[in-house]
Amino acid sequence: MILLTTSRRPTGRIRTFCRDLSNSIPDVVRVNRGKMSLDGVAEKAIEVEADHIIVVDRWHGGPGKINLFQLSTGLKPVPPIMLLSRIHLRRELKEGTRRVHSSVITVEPEDSPELERIAGHLSKFFGLPVLSLDEAAESYRASMHFSFDSSRHLQITFMILQQMVEIGPRLTLSRLIWEVPS
Repeated sequence: MILLTTSRRPTGRIRTFCRDLSNSIPDVVRVNRGKMSLDGVAEKAIEVEADHIIVVDRWHGGPGKINLFQLSTGLKPVPPIMLLSRIHLRRELKEGTRRVHSSVITVEPEDSPELERIAGHLSKFFGLPVLSLDEAAESYRASMHFSFDSSRHLQITFMILQQMVEIGPRLTLSRLIWEVPS
């Protein structure tokens, strides 16, 4: 189980983004943070039996950074820290209304060590397999798909595999930080 929460003072767009993520990734429980410290978030994760935590932080009024944590004896940061350049919410896409129950990670079929690295790390974090689009379409309904946009920025999008329809949200990353402070 994965607990998803926000920074302390989220905007409406951040709350909507978190709702979209919780509808797109299986086994995610969304919790309103309020005034909880990170220790309070860890206690809440124990309460809901989550062993991983995602915190969406605010930057210039919108979602700006995604931090991943593993719950062991305390909160242990997990690489990478994802810095967002922009997002598109489900409501901003044509087909973005369905909840996903079975998902897989797919990668654009190009030889990119960067795509493979992030897909591998997030596969371990979310407990989702990494498959080609053809293999995934046979057994899974939805995909967290990794690719590059036209400006060569890493992009993560959620899609229904049978129809190859993007359901959102779509995240465009400006940078990945692999060295996380412990």
